[in-house]
Amino acid sequence: MSTGLAPLVTWRPKRGPLDNCGLLFYFPAMAATATPELRPGVVETPKDKPGSGLEPGYLVICWNDPVNFMDYVTHVFQLVFGWPRKKAEFHMLQVHEQGKSVLTRESLEKAEHYVHQLQRYSLHATMERDE
Repeated sequence: MSTGLAPLVTWRPKRGPLDNCGLLFYFPAMAATATPELRPGVVETPKDKPGSGLEPGYLVICWNDPVNFMDYVTHVFQLVFGWPRKKAEFHMLQVHEQGKSVLTRESLEKAEHYVHQLQRYSLHATMERDE
């Protein structure tokens, strides 16, 4: 049965001189990996200050100001920290006489919380890192 069509021609790419060789290796062999040498030794750890087993914390400091009354400052310390009146008065007197009082040492988040609460009651409070 003849369809009258020309025979089908298949396309073949042109072959170059490199195509004539049987096998072509682009990566002839993998490089050998070196095994690490383990030498016995002493592990050195940084030495801390003697007796300093605490991690670094933050100090909450209240500063003296000429605006707030002493009874008010005592009352705010009782509200914010939940201290008894004697402890709150001790820190209030320290602020009044020495210009500042370190109220507590806490983690960063707790110290920020206390500083914001004291500032909300219009007390001049800051925090600084204690190492």
